[in-house]
Amino acid sequence: MTLPFCSIMNVKSLWGTGLLIGLAASLFSCNLQNRMLYYPDPHVPSEAELAALRLQFWPAKTDYRGFIGATETGNVKGTVVVFHGNGGTADHRDYYVTALGSMGYRVILAEYPGYGARKGELGEKSFVADARATVRLAAEKYPGPLFLLGESLGCGVVAAAARDQSLRIDALILITPWDTLLAVAKSLYPLLPVGLFLKDRYDSVENLKSFRGKIAVIGAQRDEILPIGHADALYRSLTGDKKMWVIKEAGHNDWPMFVDAKKWQEFMDFVH
Repeated sequence: MTLPFCSIMNVKSLWGTGLLIGLAASLFSCNLQNRMLYYPDPHVPSEAELAALRLQFWPAKTDYRGFIGATETGNVKGTVVVFHGNGGTADHRDYYVTALGSMGYRVILAEYPGYGARKGELGEKSFVADARATVRLAAEKYPGPLFLLGESLGCGVVAAAARDQSLRIDALILITPWDTLLAVAKSLYPLLPVGLFLKDRYDSVENLKSFRGKIAVIGAQRDEILPIGHADALYRSLTGDKKMWVIKEAGHNDWPMFVDAKKWQEFMDFVH
């Protein structure tokens, strides 16, 4: 295996029992963000693929920021902007359009910089700045209530975006969230000083302290990626109007199979 350059430089100065620790730290610092957080997919759906999913590029095909449900009822209850997990692309989350669109909500599936055909850097600073721009544009284009929905990594993005009090955001829906990225990293790498190497923080506990809208927290009981203790810790830190659901028997990726129309109605009835 060829080591990253920063690992090679560190290994030269390490001896004895410190060698393995230094090597692990170097690998960790060089690759953590990509290995643990970001799995960008360059796929851009064709018009035919989008039509089959009942989606359209949003706000336009050129320089798109995501996708929007192509079918819209006459009496729209509000707009839900979805920020997805770290793998795949936004169009893979058409199940949100199916679930929420049928309830009368306009649904925008936001895409991240570096995913699909979108230009930009991977990372918290880039994602949060872009998310705020997307939310601001949605608020300008569409009247009525505006909700942000985060899924996994998207919860961290939503929480950070919501820290900007100049944005019009009525409520948040956080599905399989974490409390802080540092807490997650410590649970994955208990023997390493992870705090020294994390570039991105995604501290949802701190970011949501100033948010005054309703917050729905939804955890998966059998979450094998982000154990439900992280969702519970986030929920306990919230001081405003909040409610938590635990989806029984559900894992990190299969939770949509355990959420029916009645449960979606519960989520939306709380935040709306």
